Amino acid sequence: MKTIKRKLVVVVFMLGTVFNYANNTKEDSRLMETTNVKVEFKDVKKGHTLTIKDKQGNILHSENATKKGNLTKVFDLSSLKDGMYSIELHKDFRILVKPFKVASHQVIFEKNLEKVIFKPIIRAKEDLIFISKKAVDKEAVKIIIYYNDNPIHTEVITNALQVNRIYKLDPKEKGSYRAVVYSNKKSYTKNFTL
Repeated sequence: MKTIKRKLVVVVFMLGTVFNYANNTKEDSRLMETTNVKVEFKDVKKGHTLTIKDKQGNILHSENATKKGNLTKVFDLSSLKDGMYSIELHKDFRILVKPFKVASHQVIFEKNLEKVIFKPIIRAKEDLIFISKKAVDKEAVKIIIYYNDNPIHTEVITNALQVNRIYKLDPKEKGSYRAVVYSNKKSYTKNFTL
C-alpha cells in the first residue's frame, strides 16, 4: 500500500507586495481592504485544479495549472456578495482549502480555518478493491460499491484517523463496477470492469 507523505505546503495570500493586518483582528486572521487578492501556491504540477467556491460548494471559478512550479494568480473579488467562500487547490492526493469571508468590500482569510483534505486512494486489481483514506479530523467516510449500477455494499466508517479496506468481489460476476467514497462533503469515484 502506498504511503502518503505529508509535505508542508506554504500558501501565502497577499495584496501586491504588502500584507495589511487589521489592528483589531486576531493574530490568525488576515484582513485586506480591497477586493483584489494575489494568491500563491508552491509545488504545483501541471493539471492541478484551482477553484473558488461559495459556501454551498458551487464553483464560481475553476482553472487548471498549465505548468509545474509556483502558481500565482490575482483575483478581483469585487463581484462577490458578502459571505463565506474558499479557494481550493486540488492536487494529486490532497486538497488545500483556504476559506475567506467577504464583508463590505473587505476580504478576510482565517488562518485557523485552513485545512488539508486527503483524497482517498481507490485501486482495483483482479477481483480486489483497495480503498485507503486518511481522515485527519476523524470525519465520517462512506463507501458504496456498485455492480452494474446496483449497490452491492455500503459501509460508513466513523471516528477513524485512517481507513483501509480491501473488498473481494465474486470473480464469476463479470461486468461494470464502481467504488464511490464520500467524505468532507465530496465524492470520489473509481470505475472498473471485472
